[in-house]
Amino acid sequence: MGRIIEICANSAQSCIEAEAGGARRVELCAGIPEGGTTPSYGEIRTAQALTSTLAIHLLIRPRGGDFLYTETEMRSMHYDLEMAKRLGIQGVVFGCLTAAGDLDTARMKRLMEAAAPLSVTCHRAFDLCRNPFETMEQLIDLGVDRILTSGQQPDAFRGIPLIAQLVRLAAGRIIIMPGCGIHAGNIAQIETQTNATEFHASARSIRHSRMTFRNENIPMGTSLTLSEFEMPQTDRRKVAALV
Repeated sequence: MGRIIEICANSAQSCIEAEAGGARRVELCAGIPEGGTTPSYGEIRTAQALTSTLAIHLLIRPRGGDFLYTETEMRSMHYDLEMAKRLGIQGVVFGCLTAAGDLDTARMKRLMEAAAPLSVTCHRAFDLCRNPFETMEQLIDLGVDRILTSGQQPDAFRGIPLIAQLVRLAAGRIIIMPGCGIHAGNIAQIETQTNATEFHASARSIRHSRMTFRNENIPMGTSLTLSEFEMPQTDRRKVAALV
C-alpha cells in the first residue's frame, strides 16, 4: 500500500483541499485551538458531499482538556458515534484515560462496542498515558486499529525514539501513526527512522478574511494566536508536498 498521509482537517473546505493535494484520509474535527473536538453534523455532511475519494475519520471528543470523561460526556460520545455510523463515516478517533494516567479500558470497551464495525484510532490521549507499552498492548487487546502519537514528545520528530520502539514492538498488530509537527521537510527522516507507514499532519496555512470592514477590538474567543480575520485551513500545496 505504501505511505498513507492522513490530514487533520478542521472543516469541509480543508477536506476538499486535502483531497486535491492527494491525501487518502482525513481526521475531520473542529476546535483546533483546543486540540480538536467533534465537528458539526453540517460540516460532516458537507465534507462527504464535496469529496469523492477521501476516507473520513471523525474525531469523537466532546471538549478540550484532559481525557478523563464523565458519564454525561460519555453519553455525548455515544450519540456522536451513532451519527457517524448513520452517515457512513469510514472511521472514528477517540481515547479515554483514568485519573491515574492509565487507559480507561472499561470506557474504551464501551466506545469500541458502540463504534463497531468502524475503523478506530486512539488519538493523542496515548501521549498522556503513564505507560505507553502497557497501553499499546491494551489497545491491541481491545481491537483498536491504530495509535496516533508524537512519541510522548511535543512533536513527532523529537518522539522518533519511542515511535520507532512502538512500531517494532507492535510487529504489525496495530498501526503506529506518527503525528504532530510533521511536514515535507521531516517526514522522510521520520519514516526512515521509525519504519512507520501512516503519518498524520495538518498541512495548514492561514486563510485571510475577505472582510473590508474590520473591528479588531472585539475578539470572538480566547485565542491569543489568531485574529477573527485569520483562519487556519488545509493547504493543498502542503499536502501535495507531503504526499
